[in-house]
Amino acid sequence: MPKTKSSATRSGKRSRGQALAGWLVTMGLSTAPLAAGLEPLAAITQAQPGDAVHFGVDDALADIVRNPAFAGLGQHLLPRPGPLFDADLKLRAIASLLPYHSNVHPEEIAGSLDRLAADALAGQQVFYPIYGENEIARDPAKADTGLFLLRGHPGAPFALIAPGGGFSYVGTLHEGLPYAQTISDLGYNAFVLRYRVGQGQRVATEDMAAALSFIFAHADALDVGTDKYSVWGSSAGARMAALIGSHGVAAFGGDDLPGPAAVVMAYTSHADIAPVEPPTYVIVGQHDGIAPPSAMEARVKALRARGTSVQYRVVPGVAHGFGTGQGTPAEGWIAEAVAFWQVAP
Repeated sequence: MPKTKSSATRSGKRSRGQALAGWLVTMGLSTAPLAAGLEPLAAITQAQPGDAVHFGVDDALADIVRNPAFAGLGQHLLPRPGPLFDADLKLRAIASLLPYHSNVHPEEIAGSLDRLAADALAGQQVFYPIYGENEIARDPAKADTGLFLLRGHPGAPFALIAPGGGFSYVGTLHEGLPYAQTISDLGYNAFVLRYRVGQGQRVATEDMAAALSFIFAHADALDVGTDKYSVWGSSAGARMAALIGSHGVAAFGGDDLPGPAAVVMAYTSHADIAPVEPPTYVIVGQHDGIAPPSAMEARVKALRARGTSVQYRVVPGVAHGFGTGQGTPAEGWIAEAVAFWQVAP
């Protein structure tokens, strides 16, 4: 069962942002959020309750999703909607539910769950439905959608993250919350999209468009800035992010909104491209057998031919679905992509 964190552990969690700041300085990159007037990274602290939930790798999925901190939202953490058939599965074995992913670190996942629970216990709303009751009545599958939120500075720009999963599941625990934790530690507001699965790319991208429309419509209440937002995706999620960047939110049933300041794409073979594209950060593993570097390089060349600002990185020794890249040469790429977003025109 989840345990209680000590104050020493909480202090250690608060130092995470400072460690990321040091990494950026070492790389010669800025640690300042791109919204004017925000405090530097070192000043960021997250709300901490007196006692926070601490998840471990030997916790069963049932204990995690039914934890009181996740009341009403725990089911959306799971890769697929529906009954919890793997209730007794330990977090250390979560990779068995993520077949398109590699480099899955249960300890990293536990840390991001700790953060989500701490924010919830501190009184913050950490999950938002994106569809109303009437829309869900017309399409009950929309009840399985929504947005997780890990907050950065009040009023700071936001990132919207779409995890992958081949449109058959959503890798929130591997490619969603861990990304969001790093982005929020760097001062930005980070949303993770839970989208409909089993209905293909178009439907999932419609959910991303609905999510962006929701964020813009409720930006004041959410306390997020809508200028210079970014869209992120990994694998299937990267297709969604790229489609929004290429064609806009309205093309997928959302509101007529400004396009993103940057698109961050991790390991996808997506080839569609528009005449004008936003600045794009691209990363792929050298040994990716699902989205090989050659496929991504073709789109990178097409983007550059259009005059698009592109940062492209092939990571040696890693395969498809490496997530944050913890323990591999890809480690630190989330902060690198944030730095790219910072300087996007």
